Amino acid sequence: MGETGLADLKKYPDFMSEEQKIPNAENPEIFTGLRLTKPSTVAAGIPAVLSSARHVFGAMNMARGLKALFALNQKDGYDCPGCAWPDPDDERSGIAEYCENGAKAIAEEATTKMLTPEFFAKNSVASLADLTDYEIGKKGRIAQPMYLPKGATHYEPISWDDAFQKIGKALNSLPDPDEAIFYTSGRTSNEAAYLYQLFVRAYGTNNLPDCSNMCHESSGVALTESLGIGKGSVTLEDFFKAEVIIILGQNPGTNHPRMLTALQKAKEKGAVIISVNPLPETGLLGFRNPQTVKGALGISASLTDIFLQVRLNGDMALLQALELLLLAEEDREPGSVFDGSFIAEHTTGYEDFISHLRKQDLKRLVGASGIKLEQISEVAAILKNKNKIIACWAMGLTQHKNAVDTIKEVVNLLLLKGSIGKPGAGTCPVRGHSNVQGDRTMGIYEKPSAAFLDRLQSVYGFEPPRKWGYDTVEAIHAMHEGKAKIFFGMGGNFLSATPDTQYTAEALRRCRLTVQVSTKLNRSHLITGEEAIILPTLGRSDKDVVNNQVQFISCENSMGVVQMSKGNLKPVSEQLLSEPVIVCRLAKATLRPDVPINWDLYQQHYDYIRNDIELTIPGFQDYNNKVRQPGGFYLPNGAREGRYHTLSGKAHFNTAAVTITELAQDEYMMMTIRSHDQFNTTIYGLHDRYRGVYNERRVIFMNEADMKREALASGDLVDLYNYFEGVERVAKKFIVVPFNIPERCTATYFPETNVLVPINSTADKSNTPTSKMVILNIRRHPVQEPAI
Repeated sequence: MGETGLADLKKYPDFMSEEQKIPNAENPEIFTGLRLTKPSTVAAGIPAVLSSARHVFGAMNMARGLKALFALNQKDGYDCPGCAWPDPDDERSGIAEYCENGAKAIAEEATTKMLTPEFFAKNSVASLADLTDYEIGKKGRIAQPMYLPKGATHYEPISWDDAFQKIGKALNSLPDPDEAIFYTSGRTSNEAAYLYQLFVRAYGTNNLPDCSNMCHESSGVALTESLGIGKGSVTLEDFFKAEVIIILGQNPGTNHPRMLTALQKAKEKGAVIISVNPLPETGLLGFRNPQTVKGALGISASLTDIFLQVRLNGDMALLQALELLLLAEEDREPGSVFDGSFIAEHTTGYEDFISHLRKQDLKRLVGASGIKLEQISEVAAILKNKNKIIACWAMGLTQHKNAVDTIKEVVNLLLLKGSIGKPGAGTCPVRGHSNVQGDRTMGIYEKPSAAFLDRLQSVYGFEPPRKWGYDTVEAIHAMHEGKAKIFFGMGGNFLSATPDTQYTAEALRRCRLTVQVSTKLNRSHLITGEEAIILPTLGRSDKDVVNNQVQFISCENSMGVVQMSKGNLKPVSEQLLSEPVIVCRLAKATLRPDVPINWDLYQQHYDYIRNDIELTIPGFQDYNNKVRQPGGFYLPNGAREGRYHTLSGKAHFNTAAVTITELAQDEYMMMTIRSHDQFNTTIYGLHDRYRGVYNERRVIFMNEADMKREALASGDLVDLYNYFEGVERVAKKFIVVPFNIPERCTATYFPETNVLVPINSTADKSNTPTSKMVILNIRRHPVQEPAI
């Protein structure tokens, strides 16, 4: 690496490994400014307000920043491009209906920094690849379409017409439509997602992998098989009627901060909150709501009543231990613990489940969970007489090999208590990206149902492909093996989001063409196929004007509410197109004229798109009218309404064995996590305020007993190795940080350690990468003697 790149890395110590900083040939020595403090016990408060202001007003002037913030998550404003936590159905805050990380997301998206052709002329792809993900993301918005010719070192400007013609020609040159991959990020709106899947299927393939394949796919599979719908069953109002809220494998203080307000309100109304996680996350310990007098004065609200510090993948063992204790109480007083009438009327498989449960050894389950029996018994005593129970979860459950069965075990517990389909009770998989659930509703799915394809055929008159397509992991394999030759990404940062970074980079480089629809520069623009094109698009906060009419889009949140989103900021460039318009123009440049879809009509006004969504997607009757109502509308939800769209017409108990990970003496379990200064692959800054880590991302959190066993001290430098299926994966030069985490368990930030997540280590049924269960060897980094 040249001297310029090395100097840049000295400024920002969160540099990436040689495996991730492809195509670097060497990995520089660490230049760390790491500072550790005691982890915080309180989330939000005035520090969150100050952090929000620094980010927003550091990216744009005050007038633009205030205009963006006052419209964020308002009924007549736009939906946050961050998480999918729902907005209140009734009144919304007139001060700030957003959180610290929502403000950071707007700072990233609405920045006035632009990347012009002059920027790309000065900076080669190789030199940009030398930067960290943090540095790349801070460069600014892409202002015009850019093209990287075969063999070129620099991107160059290209007109929109020429870009669409190149892409259309490349797609039509493929002998088989299945040789193209069409990826989708969760930021994509309902309207864009619907058009995108329509175009892809008219082109002739179901290769529609999406970011859900890497996060809540396990939830969708488990809930569909158990309850007949792959979405959660609760509404926001249910939180305020619940008696018990169980939060498993989730860190709302960082990943879904507005959830803390709902939990605080639920607590005030008498709910008991039980948190299950390997790390004692700050947001679940205490919360200072900066919009209340007490919060502004620094007075904290305690949230968690019982914290169960489970070992990695000990959740199923914990759940079965709880069920076994509850079964013992039910045996002592039949009919007093389980909801027998609900079980008899609405479920199937109960007898087999109970028979399996009776065979389990409580001592073994307790040991596998990593939690003391006394604590588990305390929780069982609380659940015994409660039936308004909500279970929330996120990636801590979904990214394990047994993820689907673990989530089904959550459902088992709720079914025993009759805690589905009643106020204050049900399932709550908390989605990460703001419209990832809506994209799936719109048909972004590699395994579409026959009924959905039949409706497309009926409305449009063409025969959509029936063969299932590639999910994300399968798509990476297909590109790596030469079976797929074009990659098209509708948003997102595919390379940094996916597992096994080296393998995925090789896969992308074997493509003839890679295309990215993006707002900002990211690493996926720098690891490309033989040719590459960047299509710059509007962000959520941008005003979208088509045919001199201001348009709006719509999104679906975690609880099935569809609402309008209308940006209010002037776009930073006149050369940006919206995602719906991009899809329409791409379709016109690619598809045969005899394909009976009126893309010109869709470009005239987005109401025409919603008219056709109404014809093909259940639950969207009178779409254009209902979405214009303040706050939007709820989609039908069978589980919420006590109807189960399974083959039996009932909810299913599941029977599964607990998996215990056996480790060699020198092995550890690792989970990847976010810092408080990031959202997915977007790195807002270099601090993790809640965990007390500043100025560094390249750290590994370890139990102090493990550090002692390995003769490691805080600040020591180590290399991390994974040998899944005999392949060596390595991430070098991580700093050891002692932390409150169970023995033999470790945690690191992604995307820095995605290089260690094996491409073939995936969850059963869902094929989700097991990013929360990576087996590590930890070795002290060799110290090089100075040259004499």
